[in-house]
Amino acid sequence: MRNKGLIEVIKKGLFWLLVIIIFIYLVFPFYWAINSSLKSEAQLQMTPATFVPRDPETYKFAPTLQNYRAVFSNDKFVRGLINSAIVSMLTTLLALAVGSVSAFALGKLRFKGKTLSLYLILAMTMFPQVTVLSGLYAVINHLGIKAIPSMILSYMLFTLPFTTWVMTSFFKSLPNELLQSAQVDGATPFQTFYKILLPLTAPALVTTGLLSFIAAWNEYLFALTFTSIEPTARTVPVAIALFTGEVSRQIPFGEIMAAAVIVTIPLVVLVLIFQKRIVAGLTAGAVKG
Repeated sequence: MRNKGLIEVIKKGLFWLLVIIIFIYLVFPFYWAINSSLKSEAQLQMTPATFVPRDPETYKFAPTLQNYRAVFSNDKFVRGLINSAIVSMLTTLLALAVGSVSAFALGKLRFKGKTLSLYLILAMTMFPQVTVLSGLYAVINHLGIKAIPSMILSYMLFTLPFTTWVMTSFFKSLPNELLQSAQVDGATPFQTFYKILLPLTAPALVTTGLLSFIAAWNEYLFALTFTSIEPTARTVPVAIALFTGEVSRQIPFGEIMAAAVIVTIPLVVLVLIFQKRIVAGLTAGAVKG
């Protein structure tokens, strides 16, 4: 019995040790970004690097907000934040609107080619972005579409298939009796969709919507390409990548870290606000019935 108790204690100890290691591995990059954003240029050049901002001479704790002031005084960065918010929100709304209707049809309605349609949607998520970038850019450039609408349309390539695929599983998990009862009461399929079934998929809408928003908010490759001839439409990842120092070949590391922290805060806030919905959304479609 003692040996069994000792083994259980060792197992729990190893488990919590693994949890702590994973937690540090995940949180440390964000902590280091905050730490670096609170340092001046002289503090960033200190060797060895310090885990908190310290004065190079007295070695006392000395954080500074000069990087944040510099970032918020950068018009290109502020414009990038606004552009990213517009593009991300519109992409998310369009993905949810189109994806939820498609998911309802694929999850609850009967028609030929439904299984093939599902696999085609899944296949669309497997293509790397770079494989369609050049052709898509040529089409958009030929049609003369502005940078922001072109980014929204291109982001739908990877948010819409994901949204449709995930939402389909949630609609499948809803009881068919709801659909049958609505039909008996004279409701059309569309009325059944938006009055009865759609409200029940709120956790799924929040989960897929948040993931779509994060994907559009952080996207860099398409944004860099489509805004190359329209700098005013640059999103915040592109704006951060194009930060320049006060002198030639200087990398403003502190300002980049401050900008990264600012860009990450909205995502953290959204996750904290909708965390219960996210957990419900991630688990509700796992069990059918």
